[in-house]
Amino acid sequence: MRFRSPQSEPPEINLIPFIDVLLVILIFLMLSTTYSKFTELQITLPAANADKLKDRPQEVIVGIAADGRFVINKQAVEGRSVDILVSALRQASGGNAETSVIISADAATPHQAVINVMDAARRVGLIRVTFAAQTDAQ
Repeated sequence: MRFRSPQSEPPEINLIPFIDVLLVILIFLMLSTTYSKFTELQITLPAANADKLKDRPQEVIVGIAADGRFVINKQAVEGRSVDILVSALRQASGGNAETSVIISADAATPHQAVINVMDAARRVGLIRVTFAAQTDAQ
């Protein structure tokens, strides 16, 4: 007696759970890659295409080295605190509130050093602050 094997139905693939899982993975990847963009930025500053600066009689040029040392009008400033910068900027500006402060910082200068100069200029009352950048060689 020969028994026939029962006819098996072809397997059915349900796509709805598969799509749900892929949607969750897609959302997770979109959210996680959005935040990783900011840590992967390679920034080299400063460089700009600009006209040559015109000489202005009422200006104080503050140079900031890559290690955070300061130079105000080609005079080295001993120390790195904001209070020392305030006294040096007050002396260099002569108490004139119309004096422009030009910050010439190295590309690798810590951000805090630039903020210290801006804070010192604000304390002295110098509101005209600008940044110097080198022009791109073309």
